[in-house]
Amino acid sequence: MKRAHRLDDSGRRPGHGPIADYWCLPPDALYALLESNPNGLAKPEAARRLAWSGPNTLSGSASHFKLGILLSQFRSPLVLILVFAAMVSLLVGDYSDGLIIGFIVLGSGLLSFYQEYRATAAVDALRSRVSQQAIVIRDGARCTIPASEIVPGDIFELKAGDLVPADSVLIEARELHVVQSALTGESFPVQKSPQTSAAQAGLSERLNVLFMGSSIRSGTARAIAVVTGRGTEFGAIAGELEREEGETAFSQGIRRFGYLMSQAMFAIVLVVFAVNIALDRHLLDSLMFSVALAVGLTPQLLPAIISVTLSSGARRMAAQGVIVKRLASIENLGSMDVLCTDKTGTISLGVVKLTDALSVNFEPSSITMRNACLNASFQAGLNNPMDDAIVEASKANGTDLSGYRKVDEIPYDFTRKRLAVVVEEADRPGTRSMIVKGAFDNVVSICERCEDGDAVIDLDAGRLDVLRRQFEEWGSQGYRVLAVAARPVPDRPAYGRDDERDMVLIGFLLFSDPPKPDAKLVLNELRRRGVATKVITGDNRFVATHLASEVGLNVKHVLTGSEIAGLTHEALVHRVRKTELFAEVDPNQKERIVNAFRQAGHVVGYLGDGINDATALKSADIGISVDQAVDVAKEAADMVLMQRDLNVLCAGIDDGRKIFANTMKYVSITTSANFGNMISMAAASIFLPFLPLLAKQILLNNFLSDIPALAIADDNVDNDMIARPHHWDIGYIRQFMVIFGLISSVFDFLTFGLLFWVFHADEAIFQTGWFMESLITELLVLFVIRTHKPFFRSNPGRLLLVSSALVTALAILMPYLPFAADMGFRPLPPALVAMLLAIVVWYVFVTELAKSWFFAWQAKQASRHVRRVQVRSAPVSYRRT
Repeated sequence: MKRAHRLDDSGRRPGHGPIADYWCLPPDALYALLESNPNGLAKPEAARRLAWSGPNTLSGSASHFKLGILLSQFRSPLVLILVFAAMVSLLVGDYSDGLIIGFIVLGSGLLSFYQEYRATAAVDALRSRVSQQAIVIRDGARCTIPASEIVPGDIFELKAGDLVPADSVLIEARELHVVQSALTGESFPVQKSPQTSAAQAGLSERLNVLFMGSSIRSGTARAIAVVTGRGTEFGAIAGELEREEGETAFSQGIRRFGYLMSQAMFAIVLVVFAVNIALDRHLLDSLMFSVALAVGLTPQLLPAIISVTLSSGARRMAAQGVIVKRLASIENLGSMDVLCTDKTGTISLGVVKLTDALSVNFEPSSITMRNACLNASFQAGLNNPMDDAIVEASKANGTDLSGYRKVDEIPYDFTRKRLAVVVEEADRPGTRSMIVKGAFDNVVSICERCEDGDAVIDLDAGRLDVLRRQFEEWGSQGYRVLAVAARPVPDRPAYGRDDERDMVLIGFLLFSDPPKPDAKLVLNELRRRGVATKVITGDNRFVATHLASEVGLNVKHVLTGSEIAGLTHEALVHRVRKTELFAEVDPNQKERIVNAFRQAGHVVGYLGDGINDATALKSADIGISVDQAVDVAKEAADMVLMQRDLNVLCAGIDDGRKIFANTMKYVSITTSANFGNMISMAAASIFLPFLPLLAKQILLNNFLSDIPALAIADDNVDNDMIARPHHWDIGYIRQFMVIFGLISSVFDFLTFGLLFWVFHADEAIFQTGWFMESLITELLVLFVIRTHKPFFRSNPGRLLLVSSALVTALAILMPYLPFAADMGFRPLPPALVAMLLAIVVWYVFVTELAKSWFFAWQAKQASRHVRRVQVRSAPVSYRRT
């Protein structure tokens, strides 16, 4: 792996090796050390540095990655013991058993490796479609490149919502506030400036340094990259941050359940081993039988099955326009029962149009239009659709801005909720004006006067009351309203927030964003799937209420940001239960609302694309963003929609539920079959005068049954399984395991009796017969358990059907194959084969009857306890830990 990308002490390799105390160096000194300049690197030089240092990422090399996955397949203590036992067999001259066991263990490991690597590579390819981009200066021109291609010496630009791509030093900054909590733990934004820091300054005191992994809360900046990749401060703790990544409760429950079963089975296998030794059976055979029994009975393929199922689902979701960044989140998506979303682009068209530019007297005004266009055209901060709409309308109206030049800017932020630019008239140097545009209340609050035709009059209480009533009227008609104000300012080098005062209110901008034609239908589709949609918006209550009512949401109870601020957490938990619309909320309140829904017992999804959505995206059980979102929102999200369309999300929910259902199929068949086989094996090994199966036969049985199990990932799912959310339930799994495991054991004992007392089978015939019966029953019972319907009324996936049929045929033909003797098999009498197949048919019939009773009983239990579940105060599951 290539070394960290720092500058070399000697300077012989610009852009590589450590640079001491770079934060105390002025930009000119850094330009010299990094062999860069204000025009940026030349493209050939940037390519050379990238080739030498490698990409600006935190991940290791692909070869190390593959090796890690491969070795993880053989790290189980049980597998290692089995390998050791196989080596002992070879050393004592039992080459046949040793080689067979070795090949089966290797084959199982390679099969799991192939599936897991394929799954991981597929997800990585999907993630690359939403990778971070950066604006850099190369050869004096601005260009957009993947952030992974940034090298030391690159000059790059940042604006609100961007992620910092490398450890860098500020060259220019304007009202820059940065969130660097990942490094310092400080959740509040820190103001940064180009002034050099002291050599002894700590991380949080380096106010001229931008750290990789930080995000721009507000303002604009230009910086020079000094350290990239794992050499950054963020790279130094990247491994620790990866370890802190929480599991969903489903993943955690699966893992703990697997460990619980493994521990229980391991304990029983130890007892079996001790009993076999006490019965004076061969030591090595007893050891290999016991260890093979443990390997065969533990749900060792469960992680691979889940990975394959999730990655297969991720590929299907990608075809629908949903890019999954965190595989485990797919389970959450299927279990989601509350979706919190902004209204723009989801239930509205998201195509904002400037409808009117009006004066304070509510008449069309070219002055309002010109000032709004100057503000929108010259702002260099966060792009937003309203500025785009203003610029588009000004072009259509032929508004001429050639007589002005930009002097300064005070970027938009979510506290002021306004944006100011300072412009100068080109033919009158020194004649400058500050133009402010923003939310109605936030602009009016800094205005002392207003224009009235050609006059400027005081903005008294009476006129304010008229303006506010008109503002509410526009809102009730569905218009979003911005206010525009201006005033002359003196000629000086820079301007700040303190200059936003004594403004003159010029007029108002009215924007329309009508609901999508299919919004009401899509919300009904979500409701039909058991998902309640909650709109959380920073827009005023009047606009939000108008739009929500048009798409069929309940607007009887509207909760505003000011009301939320006065509620305790417990009171908010109570209020969110009956509220579908939250208006005038700030970013921290979005997070509070999400947490309140989770505390009320819901699995919550949050769909957002803005800077102020990042904390809510992280707090939700499933964070969803869109491809057009700012970097910080996409980074916080678990999945990204390529189109901001709830229809796409509906398809994603269906896929999530299919994945959950297919995962549960494997869990159900594995736990019940393993539990039953555990009891049968333990009993048979104690009471029979020989081992019921040889170690190599157990491993072969396990290997062959795993092949169709992998096809579960693409199995068909009944419609009733995707009609509503489902949750991980350890009690359900335990009950299923005991009931169906005991049924399996009963038929195993019938098989033992048939073989031992009816056909008087010797060791080889007994082992061959039980191998055939146990493998076929495990394959066929999957078709019963995979559906709540009668199995003949539910169509399985083609791959599952074909692979099961082939393995079943192989199980029947196994005693007659050339290598049968090496495996310890002997041909069975036709009468015995017929009787074994009859037991299999009987077993399938009884399991079908038991299944019908079990699911009916489960439904009755769920109905009886539904009231208790609804009033539960804590979430059932799916919380990030």
